[in-house]
Amino acid sequence: MDYFLTPEQKMIQGLARKVAEEKMLPVRAELDEKEEFPWEIVKISAEAGLMGVSMPEEYEGFGGGILEYCLVAEELSRVCLGIATSVVASGLGAMPILLFGNLEQKKKYLPDIAKGKKLAAFGLTEADAGSDAGAIRTTAARTADGYVLNGTKQWITNGGEAEIYSIITMTDRSKGPRGASALIVEKGTPGFNFGKKEKKMGIRASATRELVFQDCFVPKENLIGKEGMGFIITMRTFDRTRPGVGAQGVGLAQGALDEAVRYAREREQFEKKIISFQAVQHLLADMATLVEAARALVYSIARYIDQSENPKEISKVSGMAKVFASDVAMKVTTDAVQIFGGYGYMRDYPVEKMMRDAKILQIYEGTNQIQRNVIGLELSKEYAGKKGTR
Repeated sequence: MDYFLTPEQKMIQGLARKVAEEKMLPVRAELDEKEEFPWEIVKISAEAGLMGVSMPEEYEGFGGGILEYCLVAEELSRVCLGIATSVVASGLGAMPILLFGNLEQKKKYLPDIAKGKKLAAFGLTEADAGSDAGAIRTTAARTADGYVLNGTKQWITNGGEAEIYSIITMTDRSKGPRGASALIVEKGTPGFNFGKKEKKMGIRASATRELVFQDCFVPKENLIGKEGMGFIITMRTFDRTRPGVGAQGVGLAQGALDEAVRYAREREQFEKKIISFQAVQHLLADMATLVEAARALVYSIARYIDQSENPKEISKVSGMAKVFASDVAMKVTTDAVQIFGGYGYMRDYPVEKMMRDAKILQIYEGTNQIQRNVIGLELSKEYAGKKGTR
């Protein structure tokens, strides 16, 4: 379908597709097998300008918005979700600074992120604080010149590879969630170390590590926004990045559909191409319909967020983009494996990897169960006080 993208958006889409097909495709299986971080692809993506598509021009970015971010995420994920995550997660790490950072912070950090000179990461999750983000235990004790950070963050995408980290920590535990704050912590800061690199079911080219803070001093000028704004910053950040997860789901599902159609046109059983069998045609038809529905939803929500003047209104639709498209990715990749049959279960064919990769989309940046909670709560608020029927 034609989604009436601007010439600039089509250019971004084309660049991302070119990087994915020419640079990512030949190495995706090797990087997955070796669990190796794709530094060369990150460098190429940066040179192509893909790292800064949603950054303002004054900070060396393209000046686009969430839709441009989604276009890049979709095209890269179509070939390899693990490599794509390594690239687009830097945008997640930069988003708190972009939304709530002061002018000095933006000038200091955003240009290097936009140009791909430095990667960023976002640190919220802990061992006992996943969906329950209010349970974080990492603390930042205030001093005359800044904060002393202690605690551990778990399962952080780009952990150990990124150089700039947006960390959510408790500056006043007595206030509960309102006592959380956001701090910028740079790699190499004394007292800031990394745990082991996690071994994962999928997205193996993406690095996932613990962040360990032991009496780590962070200067006061690295506070993002004000003290107590940590969870507001977190929610507003996710409101803008969750459609990107949806776009990853669209791209991954489209890649699996492409592989399934190609295989069905080549594979013969009972002296016929299997695409001639109605059972296979119906599977492919449902897969294609779901992919197009997910793309339409993600694009329309991304456009809405880019044009919205009220940031409080986007939580519901942002969650919808993430939950629907990631569920589609899981179903479509599973069905792609089914169409391949026994071959689909083998590592010699890409759909096995795609199915493994798809699962994380239903988990990171808020599980799909949590997204449904958010959507349901927002619906309840919208209909509170309404009476009668129409």
